[in-house]
Amino acid sequence: MGMEVGSHGSSMASPNVVPLIDILLVLIIIFMVITPLTPKGLDTLVPQPSPNKEQNVELENKTVVVQVMMNNKLKINNEDTTWEQLGPRMEQIFKERAEKVAFVKGDNDVLFMEVARAIDIMKGAGIDKVGLITAKLEAGQ
Repeated sequence: MGMEVGSHGSSMASPNVVPLIDILLVLIIIFMVITPLTPKGLDTLVPQPSPNKEQNVELENKTVVVQVMMNNKLKINNEDTTWEQLGPRMEQIFKERAEKVAFVKGDNDVLFMEVARAIDIMKGAGIDKVGLITAKLEAGQ
């Protein structure tokens, strides 16, 4: 705090704002450096349950669901496959499709690492959007 001499011989206290400005500048620089380092997640689509229970056969034929099960087992629309065959098979399925959207469904006991591996392989195969199917969504809740 600085002191100034005011009128009539009395003294007035005035705050020294220079240290406060220095602190604010340091904080601004810290936040500017930290902001680009924030982690970014994967973009996913979560299918919403339809209000009516009728399933459209054409929609079922277009939907591609990759199931990740225990013991490193995979299925593409109830067709057994392996991790090595997943990428080439997905490229083959989506070769002539305009919309490149697929879904991943993991069993309850499967590690998320395996689901993320399936998503990574699907993205590498050229699929634009990958959604997640959960047990509650499948049950229509």
